[in-house]
Amino acid sequence: MQLSQMDARPPSRNARRGTSLRWSALAALLLLAAGGPAQALVLGITEGVTYKATDNQIETKFTPIAEALSAALKQPVTIKMLSTYDASRAAMAQQQVDVIFVHPAHLALEAVKSGKYKSLAWTAGFTDYKVSLLCKGSAQPITNWKDVSGKSLVMPDPDSITSVITRAMLRDKGLAADSVKISNTRYQDAVPFYVENGFTTYGATASASVIKEWESAGGKTCAQSRPVPIKQWLASTKLDPASAALVRDTLLELGHSDAGKRALTQAGYNGFLAPTPDVEKSLMGWLGI
Repeated sequence: MQLSQMDARPPSRNARRGTSLRWSALAALLLLAAGGPAQALVLGITEGVTYKATDNQIETKFTPIAEALSAALKQPVTIKMLSTYDASRAAMAQQQVDVIFVHPAHLALEAVKSGKYKSLAWTAGFTDYKVSLLCKGSAQPITNWKDVSGKSLVMPDPDSITSVITRAMLRDKGLAADSVKISNTRYQDAVPFYVENGFTTYGATASASVIKEWESAGGKTCAQSRPVPIKQWLASTKLDPASAALVRDTLLELGHSDAGKRALTQAGYNGFLAPTPDVEKSLMGWLGI
């Protein structure tokens, strides 16, 4: 049988388009059947407001940990820098990040109390964070906290964990919020300057290096707060439990492999530990969360 001239014509544009659409639909179905491209897990990072580090520097620190999580989860992990506490609070309120490393404990505990996040891990070496009150001369440890009333006190940023702990300590000692003359300075290493030069009677800091330098120069510490774990890892309650458990296990086991140790070294941490829920619940009450 011979083809007519009409039969020999190439398919029309509409026919070719229809075929192309059918193939596209089939390809999409096959992709879905195979699981499709893995959706990226979003890792939020909030590293405090009283340290002098840029977003790029902090992101570089955490990149190897993000890569370790990506390998364990078998899906991409993208880092979302949250430079301010307000940005971090907003992101967690809307559950924009699947997993988050939160430096200030009060932000982490706020998110846990809200039910939108759950604790995965604490940072080793940062579970015993205490605020010390610096003072001058022959001052002795404070025994009668009523004597502190009316005195002046400088502390870091009002929304820093150091300041939150300091206010909790004052409440715990029976001092009203307005009974102490409080001033603020952004960076902890500026606190000794205020005390040394007589601008304030006391200075609140939890920086081990600041305290060491202060005491080495003959300065005194008059009081110390209860310990607080800081630098927590949280997972959104929207993240499926299996993935959250895998993230937790990966973080806890980083120190058990050479690659994990290198990731920890770049981040500047020794490792991560399982959290203690009872301690977190107690701290929520003490910190006023």
